[in-house]
Amino acid sequence: MHLDKTILEHLMHFRDTDYLIENIHLFRDINHENRQLIADIIKDCAIVKARAGQVVLDPHSSGARLFIVLKGSLGITKINEHNNLLENAITQYLPGECVGEISVLDEEIHSATISAMTDSELLVIEAETMWRLIDESNGVARNLLQLLSFRIRAANAQIRNRQKVGEFYRQLSMVDGLTGLHNRAWLNSQLPGMVEHAQATGNALSIIMVDLDHFKRFNDEHGHLCGDDALQSAAKILNAGLRPSDFAARYGGEEMMVILPGTTQNAAVGVAQRLCNRLSKTKIFASDQKPLPHITGSFGVATLIEGQDTKAFINMADAALYRAKENGRNQVAI
Repeated sequence: MHLDKTILEHLMHFRDTDYLIENIHLFRDINHENRQLIADIIKDCAIVKARAGQVVLDPHSSGARLFIVLKGSLGITKINEHNNLLENAITQYLPGECVGEISVLDEEIHSATISAMTDSELLVIEAETMWRLIDESNGVARNLLQLLSFRIRAANAQIRNRQKVGEFYRQLSMVDGLTGLHNRAWLNSQLPGMVEHAQATGNALSIIMVDLDHFKRFNDEHGHLCGDDALQSAAKILNAGLRPSDFAARYGGEEMMVILPGTTQNAAVGVAQRLCNRLSKTKIFASDQKPLPHITGSFGVATLIEGQDTKAFINMADAALYRAKENGRNQVAI
């Protein structure tokens, strides 16, 4: 649906109205002499009426012209593809404000759809007239620059807000919903960079692969809800025992990984042993009416060696984890 000036209802010319030039933002703070000059230039500009919901400007509009809102309101809208109805505008233009100035300046098509939010009366200034106003009135040129500066700042603020929202959801997508630890997607995106940095700088980097012992049996005996409680408890133990520079992630199922930047093998083994001891003393059930289940974990420690890539690094921790299992579980292996 396209509606432009050709089918907007013509009311009168500006010279035949009682609208005050000083109420139009583009002509504010201009002395009396210049206001008279502006009045002479725009006296024959048409005033048109736009019904509520009517499209005033869109990417298909022909010609470059400025629309100044004298009465009512305009807004940036979009047409819903499913029902062809206009969706509500976030950005609105109220009496005294204008739209279309960018298209007048660069002679490009309109990038957005502007529609009347309520029945509106609009002063139409054609591009040729607008350029005459700019040429003959420094005040109009100054106000136009201020308007463009405001629009740029507003657009930048919207972009920053969208970036913040996008980052919030990106971060949210990187968190495991059950344990609150980083998830596998986060691990896949972050660990390779840590490995590359450690290889480039020569700094130590260690990881601990953790697997809860006999977790299937735990679920079978106590139910999956208690299994979830056990995973959450284990996650809290891991997080509580780390430095701010360390990371914990859920690798998958009952497996978790601890990343220790700047940590040698001996120090990493000490961290793993401390976590192992704390985990074995973890209380899962709060009720004294049930026997406390015994939950432990097996811990495999790996420290990055020169030339090793991420996959080999994880495989080394995995191999250490299986050695801990084969040696009886509830212990640390390297």
